[in-house]
Amino acid sequence: MNPRPLAIVLAVIVLMLAAACGSGSNAPAPARPETDSGQAPPGVSQERDSSGRRDATAEQISTFALDVDTASYDYARRLLKEGERPEPARIRPEEFVNSFRQDYPEPSDNGFTVQVDGARVPGNGAALVRVGLRTRGAEAGARRPANLTFVVDVSGSMAEPGRLDLVREALHTLVGQLGAGDRVSLVAFSEEAEPIIPMTSASGRDRLHAAVDRLAVRGTTDLAAGLTAGYAEAARSFSPASTNRVILLSDGLANTGETSWRGILDRVADNAGRRITLLCVGVGHEYGDELMEQLADNGDGAAVYVSTADDARRVFAEQLAANLDLRARDAKAQVVFNPSTVESYRLVGYENRRLAAEDFRDDAADGGEVGPGHAVTALYDVRLREGAGGQLLTAAVRWQDPDTRAPGETSRSVETGDLAGSPWEGPSPRFQVDVVAAAFAEYLRAREPIAGVDSGELARQAARLATLTEDAAVRELADLIGRATSLG
Repeated sequence: MNPRPLAIVLAVIVLMLAAACGSGSNAPAPARPETDSGQAPPGVSQERDSSGRRDATAEQISTFALDVDTASYDYARRLLKEGERPEPARIRPEEFVNSFRQDYPEPSDNGFTVQVDGARVPGNGAALVRVGLRTRGAEAGARRPANLTFVVDVSGSMAEPGRLDLVREALHTLVGQLGAGDRVSLVAFSEEAEPIIPMTSASGRDRLHAAVDRLAVRGTTDLAAGLTAGYAEAARSFSPASTNRVILLSDGLANTGETSWRGILDRVADNAGRRITLLCVGVGHEYGDELMEQLADNGDGAAVYVSTADDARRVFAEQLAANLDLRARDAKAQVVFNPSTVESYRLVGYENRRLAAEDFRDDAADGGEVGPGHAVTALYDVRLREGAGGQLLTAAVRWQDPDTRAPGETSRSVETGDLAGSPWEGPSPRFQVDVVAAAFAEYLRAREPIAGVDSGELARQAARLATLTEDAAVRELADLIGRATSLG
């Protein structure tokens, strides 16, 4: 196989282009969050070029909070299937990669497995290195009970055909999956918040289903009022022996009441500190993606997006019902590069989750929340020093026990000799899928084919991997790449 086309394809990952554009919403746009300044956290070196590449001699350490969000990929998937190209600012490569099944072994305890692998890019002195983390899965019937407060947007923007119907179906699906020890409350909001049903045992399914059926569209969107009422209900019913979670179902288009992101995010962060976590479920063609992602990050939770009944079943019947527990709080990863073998590096994605090096062992610094059986993947584009050998990097993960807050930490190193000779020959199929997913995200962020990049090769590799893995999700990825290419 001629290595040149493959090196060209993988050059997508080497490039980092920033683009800014509007949300595409007709609703009044909230101000951008004050926290999203584009500046490095305190203590992080500025020794980097405009692509985000960092000099390994000046800055050996890369630190970031773990993130299990997938909303960026799911929203891009919907738009591409409808013949639209997603806005570059809404593309987060880590969420593309983390949307796919991984091949990391589970740990035997309640910590993490750390796996590090990689491959050289023939002909240009670069390598792609994957840092993979995984928690132990849930045992049937072993999870703690859950107190779930659903905060449902019923504002006028939810009148899009099928949008509120999809929310109702998702809630009905989840109610049918819960155990007798679980409890559910429901709050609706438009221009004001309205409690629909107080915290009720899941054994009262008829009452819960009837409450869901009462949801109806009306008024404007006061997201802050909805979250305030939802967190108040969750706090009244808080149980230290349970998983306490607020689940926001919304298009994220706040246009009434407090629309300042700072105020909303501060309120969410305060409640996260009281052990009430947040799951943001996005719906709708017009979607406030950035606000929902920031809410999830500040609320110690995750952001997902659903556009079909199949999506709703996947999120609420398969993912949420099986993963209501937490395995780790404030989880962070840190990668230390060896400057004698690494000239420079770039973390692909995670722009909103990067931390200062000293935050890694500062247990007061916020990280990410990770549930049972979750995998988190980070890809690094690494420029190797010519002829150098030996240790390449050490990757570590640190977390806190969900109940005791006792910290745990584990790590793993990789040598230059451990790298495969090519991304497509030697690494596991799942590594190759991660490379294609990340390269596709970077292609979409550029908004046009980057000079010399054969985007058709990405589709061919995805199609090959779909056959190899027999994975419908990978086959869909190949289809999406083809759709994006046809849009020009």
